[in-house]
Amino acid sequence: MIHPLFHPSAHQAPKIWVEAKGSVVKDINGNEYLDGLSALWNVNVGHGREELAEAAFAQMKQMAYYSAYTGSTNLPAIQLAEKLSQIFYPSINTFFFTSGGAESTESSIKTARFYWKAKGKPGKVKFISRMKGYHGVTLAAMSATGLPAYWPMFEPRVPGFSHIESPYPYRFVNKTPELSDGVAAANLLEEAILREGADTVAGFIAEPIQGAGGVIPPQDDYFARIREICDQYEVLLISDEVITGFGRTGTWFGLEHYGIEPDIAQFAKGITSGYVPLGGIGVSDEISQTIDTVAPDKRWMHAFTYSGHPTCCAVALANIAIIEREGLVAQAAVSGARMLAGLQELEEMPTVGNVRGKGMMAAVELVANKDTKEPFPASANVGVRVSSEMMARGLHTRIVGDTIVLAPPLTTSAEQIDQIVQIIGESIAAVQA
Repeated sequence: MIHPLFHPSAHQAPKIWVEAKGSVVKDINGNEYLDGLSALWNVNVGHGREELAEAAFAQMKQMAYYSAYTGSTNLPAIQLAEKLSQIFYPSINTFFFTSGGAESTESSIKTARFYWKAKGKPGKVKFISRMKGYHGVTLAAMSATGLPAYWPMFEPRVPGFSHIESPYPYRFVNKTPELSDGVAAANLLEEAILREGADTVAGFIAEPIQGAGGVIPPQDDYFARIREICDQYEVLLISDEVITGFGRTGTWFGLEHYGIEPDIAQFAKGITSGYVPLGGIGVSDEISQTIDTVAPDKRWMHAFTYSGHPTCCAVALANIAIIEREGLVAQAAVSGARMLAGLQELEEMPTVGNVRGKGMMAAVELVANKDTKEPFPASANVGVRVSSEMMARGLHTRIVGDTIVLAPPLTTSAEQIDQIVQIIGESIAAVQA
């Protein structure tokens, strides 16, 4: 196998996972670990939910797959779109399904270009996103992703993509102190639009909380200003809800925290809790009407074989039913507050520079100097060493540089959350020593 992000040097002692239940995952040697990242930000309802296996089995027995290209459809896809219209942002009621997050990003990009061409503004083709943002690694999605490590061996990137600085409250430097940090960070978008030319910019792509870049919630007033700028310059706001969707942050979707709605929202991961691959985009009523009213020869000529896959849609419906029945959105808010409060107690440690989070997403950033926020030199391998200590104590999660990132299943118990916090504290202390 060629594994994602593969190099043999990183694959000398791979974990072979064989079983998972709730918030615990077991390897082939029988070792058990708390799942600190919901596998890959996605197992929202926890592992081993038989209801989801049964939903897949029932649909597969009846009709596992049939094409949902225009002129055909299936009941689970219809029912899922209807359900999403009930739980999504009020202005988003129309959905296209993909197999995952990167396909969703590609669909957002193409839909934004389609929309502006249909509106008689064909020059609006560029996209602005943010450093530390992650939107997938297919070619256009990779070009939007603001993590430079993903770029060099695949360049040139797709033209027409540029990045602004992340709002990153711990490290953002406000060069206009008369403004709040959030407004100053958002105004970087206005500067970029003016630099590129407003008549050339189709959309701005942003995660409500940056995930793979290190779990970075923005300042509270950041997105309100972003929405104003997008409206002023006729730029579509694309919310990447692949991680933040379906209860992860303590609301159904991430921008609910900031009181705004996007023009396009893309999703994946938590819609099925990772049990089967599914993603998609939701578009505003304005964009939906545009798709419906163009001439046939100007149609939205976009497609995937597995769009509206009946088995995947059936599992998504069962997954959303679990989230609703068990009150997991509200539970994520309560459990996330407990996790964040526990982690904040670690801020007394000499190497813990910043603790941050929202709902069941959190991060602990380690630094060499708390006063200057100076990071450790890469040669110190602090993150890797802390990761090893956590694994030895029974916690598996992800390290981004020297930042410990967390996104446990929404079903994680209070006792397990306390265990996670304890293990992280012990692991940091061991490396400090």
